[in-house]
Amino acid sequence: MTNIPEPAWFPIALRLDDVRVLVIGGGMIAANKVRLLLAHRAKVEVVAGRLDAEMQVWAEDGSITHVASTADDTTLRTIMPGCRLVYAATDDRAVNRTAAALAQEMNIPVCAVDDPQPSTFITPAQIHRGLVRIAISTGGAAPVLARRLREQVESTIPDGTGELAVFMQQQREHVGAACPDISRRRQVWETFLDGAGAQAARRGEIERARAILDDIIASTGTRGEVWLVGAGPGDPDLLTLRALHLMQNADCVLYDQLLSPALLDRVRRDAELVFVGKRRNKHTMPQQEINAELVRRARMGQRVLRLKGGDPFVFGRGGEEIEALLDSAIPFQVVPGITAANGCAAYAGIPLTHRDCAQACMFVTGHARADGTLHLPWDSMARPGQTVVIYMGVSALPALCAQLMTHGLPADWPAAIVERGTRADQRVLTGTLGGLARQAADAGVGSPALIIVGEVIRHRVISP
Repeated sequence: MTNIPEPAWFPIALRLDDVRVLVIGGGMIAANKVRLLLAHRAKVEVVAGRLDAEMQVWAEDGSITHVASTADDTTLRTIMPGCRLVYAATDDRAVNRTAAALAQEMNIPVCAVDDPQPSTFITPAQIHRGLVRIAISTGGAAPVLARRLREQVESTIPDGTGELAVFMQQQREHVGAACPDISRRRQVWETFLDGAGAQAARRGEIERARAILDDIIASTGTRGEVWLVGAGPGDPDLLTLRALHLMQNADCVLYDQLLSPALLDRVRRDAELVFVGKRRNKHTMPQQEINAELVRRARMGQRVLRLKGGDPFVFGRGGEEIEALLDSAIPFQVVPGITAANGCAAYAGIPLTHRDCAQACMFVTGHARADGTLHLPWDSMARPGQTVVIYMGVSALPALCAQLMTHGLPADWPAAIVERGTRADQRVLTGTLGGLARQAADAGVGSPALIIVGEVIRHRVISP
C-alpha cells in the first residue's frame, strides 16, 4: 500500500486580507470555498466556464474576479503565479488532480476538494462567531463527518459569542493591570464567563458587563475551593456536564487509579495532575494525607479537583474528605457521578431490578480487612428477591461465592462479573456462584471489576 503524506491543515488564523487565492470551478463545491475565503477577506480569482447563481452575484458586485475559461494548462500557468493558495473545486476529479499537480510544480499550496491524495493542505469545517473561530477536521478522511460535527458544535454556541469575545478583548488590559497574578486573572475571567457578566456582554450591555467584571475583580481573593467530582465508571461520555465544566476550570487534579487516560485527557491542559490512587495492598497516598493535601492546596488559593471513579459517595471515601474540609473551613462542591453498579450493569445488559425476581438492590464492598477476612452482612445478602452488587471483590471472589452459598444461596444461583465496565475493552462473564470464581481465574479477570449476584442475570439482554 502506498503511503500518502497527510495534508497540512489550512491555517485558520492565517491573515488573507488582499491575498490572491485561485479557485478552480464555478459550481456549488467552489462556492462553498469562496464563501469561506471571502469571510477571510481574500482576493479571490475564479476560473470557470460558467458560474452558478451565487457566484455570479459575487462576480457582478466585484467580490470575486471571474476568468471565464476552462481550466486548461495555458490558462492555469498564466494565472497561478503569484497566488498564495489554490483550490481545485470542480466536480471532475481528473481536472482537480491535473490542477493540483500543476500547483505543486509551482510550489503553491493546493487543496483538491474531497480528495486528500493530491492535496498539500486541507480546510477544516469552520464555525465563525466574530473573533471566535472554531475548526474541526478529520485530516481529510471524512469531510461529511467534520461538517456534521460542526453542526453539532455550532448548535451549542450561544448567540452573541462574537460580541462577548470583543468585550473580553477590550477588557484584557484593564483586567491585567488589576490582576497581575496569572492564576487570579484566570479565575476572574472564568467567574465572569460563568455568570451574568458574560450574558450581559452577549446582549451588548457593555456598561453592565463592565460593572459585573469590576465587582468580580474586587471580590476575588486567593481563597481556594475543593470540588469532589464523580467521573463515572470509565466511559468518558458518561461524564456529567457539570463534571466536565469543573475539569476545565481546575488548577490541579488529584485523581485515582481507576480513572482511564481518556478521562484525564478532558482535564484542562495546564492543570497539575497528582496521582493519589490506591492499589490493593499498596497505597500511593494514605487517605489522611489526601485529606491534608486537599486542605493545603485550597489554602494556597487553588481550585482543587478531587476526581474519583464512579460516585464520590459510593465507596469513594467522599464523606471522609468532606469532613476534613468542613473541619478546616474549606469551601467545597460535590458533583455526583454514575456509580459503577449502574453504569456497568447497563453496559452489560443486566437490569439491577426486575419485577419478576428482584424488588431490591444491595451495594456492598468486597474489600477484605487487613487480616484477609471478609465481614459482610451475609444473611442479608443471601436472599432471593434482590440483586447484590459487590465492589472491589475480585481478589476475594472465591470466598465471596463460598460464603453466599454457605448462607443459603444455591450453587446454581446466577452470578456475573463485569471487568473494565463501560470501556471499549469491557468483558462480561456470566455463570453461577458455584463456578464463577473458576471462570474468572481461567479468564484472567482483574481489577477494576464488578460482581453481580441475582436472578436478574437470567434477564440479561445484548443489543444485536
